[in-house]
Formats: sequence, structure tokens, C-alpha cells
Amino acid sequence: MDVQKHIIQCIGLNHKTASISLREQLAFPPHRLESSLARIGCGSQAADKFIHELVILSTCNRVELYAVTNQPDFGVLEDFFSDVQDVVISEDSPDGLYRLENGSAVTHLLRVAAGLDSAVLGETQILGQVADAYTKAQENCTAGKVLSRLFQTAIRAGKRARSETAISHKPSSVASVAVNLISKSVPDLSNAKVMVLGAGDMAELAVEALRKRGTDRVIVVNRTKQRAQELASRWKGQAFALEMLLGCLQDSDIVITSTGAPHTIIQYSMVENAMSDRPQRPLVFMDIAVPRDVDEDVAGVPNVRLYDIDTLSSQLETSLSQRAAEIPRVEAILDEERSEYFEYLSSLDVVPTIVEIRKRADSIRQAEFEKSLRRMDGLSEDAQKHIEALTKSIVNKILHEPTNSLKEQANGSDPLEYARIARSLFGLD
Repeated sequence: MDVQKHIIQCIGLNHKTASISLREQLAFPPHRLESSLARIGCGSQAADKFIHELVILSTCNRVELYAVTNQPDFGVLEDFFSDVQDVVISEDSPDGLYRLENGSAVTHLLRVAAGLDSAVLGETQILGQVADAYTKAQENCTAGKVLSRLFQTAIRAGKRARSETAISHKPSSVASVAVNLISKSVPDLSNAKVMVLGAGDMAELAVEALRKRGTDRVIVVNRTKQRAQELASRWKGQAFALEMLLGCLQDSDIVITSTGAPHTIIQYSMVENAMSDRPQRPLVFMDIAVPRDVDEDVAGVPNVRLYDIDTLSSQLETSLSQRAAEIPRVEAILDEERSEYFEYLSSLDVVPTIVEIRKRADSIRQAEFEKSLRRMDGLSEDAQKHIEALTKSIVNKILHEPTNSLKEQANGSDPLEYARIARSLFGLD
């Protein structure tokens, strides 16, 4: 076995580096995410032999690929990203992508899971999305020992950040911002009729925020009426299939869209027709889907207001001083988790070597012990056991210092080189 370096790479973009139009272009809807992971498969059977592990994190605010490769640059991951998304991505292109490697990639994921990289500091939804991304990779056999441990560490760090600090206290969420914007156009929320298109988590949060303001008239429109009925029953509302969308638009005051459709569903002409019978009654669209569900031209229809996820992000409340004060405490937790992860990662370089050294030594011991027994006829069974125990004890004492030294070097500056030297000294290669 040769000792290999574990190169962790991340290519990504988020709400801070790219517009919503670029994010929706590069987003991974469920079918594309599944097919992209399937191309990597299981280790040596991967379609791309240079990418050994892969996890894809795709949300409304970010698209990130985490990979373990055997290449020192980002070319392999860029080519894979370009191929599955049918776009040109290169190191020189001004595409809004960031490229992170090893320590930087690990630190970034921990910050993401802890809510430090979110549009709303300390928001909780991202932690579930990180967990879901890891689960999908597990299901498709693309998360090996390096990324599995990394994502487990990130999830644990995210949970600790929220339970041990106040980073997520006094909620200030995208949903609350959405309701504040809606209330400016629809002051009487208690009598407003809300239509939910799709079944996304963000839509549910927005509806719950509206219900806290007194809204109780909710209808749900979905591609399948059964799924719509499941959500509608939760809010004691009505459910409709997608074919009834136009009629539902005509009777709605607020429309919250959060589907996984790869293209827009609500067009200008559709909204224009819906408003022709109610020109004085405002209609507010809260499009929190990526890719967007509502054509941006809809904003040009008289008495219609359209907000999308970027609008919400730009309107987020700035009074987050209490959460911001918790950042140093969160960073301290992340430092602990990061150190523990790198200890594990370093052990991947030396532990297999220690195991092989002990196996090799025991194999030699066993062969010499059996050879000696053949020369010493008449030894009792007890005597044979004593001699074997003696040989094992000698081997263990001889290997004690070298193996302990190897374990200590697992946390040193170059455990990989130390492991290579040990393998050479013990003739393992």
C-alpha cells in the first residue's frame, strides 16, 4: 500500500460572490444532483478516476462542491463542474466562484454549518441542508472516510454553535424579512389570502411567519395534489393541482413560490390576465426559489410587487449586534472541531503504516516461532504457550517506541513524509 495525500478541495459560489441569475444557472436540482453524484460512484469505480470523494451542497444561497482528489490543482474539479452543468468554468474566468483547498476548505464548511457564512447570521436552516447534502452523498457512495468525517465534524460544530452560544437567538430570518416587506403592500394581513406554490422549506417558514401575524387563509398549489393536500391540512387550508394556478392567482393577495422547477412557472401574461379582473387589489409575489419561479417581467404589471431571494437578502435587518457578539465564542468552538478533524486526517497517513508494521513483525515472529518448534521435539503444550507469549512480548517491546513515535508524528508538520520513511525502514513497500 502506498501512502497518499488527502487533497480536500471546494469550488463554490454564494450570495456574496454571485447574483441570483448565476446561482440559479449553476444550482443542482434533485435530478441533476443525483446524476452528478452517480458519476463519481464508489472510489476506484468512479467515472472520473481523479475525484475520489464528492459532496454537493446546493441551496438558494450557495452552490458548493467538496471533493477529495489526487491532483494538486483545481483543474479536475473545474472540468467536472463544467461538464455536469454544461458551462465553461476555468481558473481564469470571472465567474464568481471561490476555490478553497485543505485547511481553507475545512474552515469554510465549518463556518457554513455554524451559520457564520449565511445571509442571516446564525440562521438554522443551513445546518439541515449540510446534513442533507452529506446524506445524499452517502446514498450515492461518494462520501468516503475523509469527507464523511469532515461533514460529521461540521454538523457537530453547527449543533454546538447553536446550543453553546446565542448565535441563533432572537430570530432574524429571511421569512421574517419577507413578512415585513409583504406587510407594506398588504397592511391587513389577517384578511389576506395566501397562495403557496410548491413545497419548499422556505415557503413553510414564510407561511408560519404570516400566520403569527394573523393570516389564516392559505391555499397550496403543487404539481401533485396529494402533496398539496398534505401541506394544506397542516394549515387548515385548501389544496389545488397546478392546473388551477391561474384561478388561484386571481383570488390571492400574497403568492409565495418555492418549487424545484428548472424554469419559470408564472409568466407576465398569466399575471396580467389575473389582474385584469382586480386592478385595484394589490398582488405580492415572494419568489424564494432558485431557479426563480416568477418571470422578473411580472414586476411590470400594475399594482403587482415582486420580491426574490436577493431582494430579501438585501433587506435583512442590520440590528444583529447580539448575534455578532457571539462570533468569537463560535469561532472558538470551530477551532476545537477543526483541530480534532486534522488530528483524524493526519492519523489516516500513519495508522495504516502502524498496522502494517505490526502485521509484518508478527508474521515474521510467527514463522520463526513455528520453525523453532519443529526443532524442539517433546515440548509440552504449556511450554509452547510460554515461548509464544515470550516472542509476542519481545516484538511488542521492540515496536513500542517506533509506533508511539509514529502516533505522535500524526499531529506533526509532515506526517505523510514520516510515514513514508517508516515504510521504507520496515520494508513495507
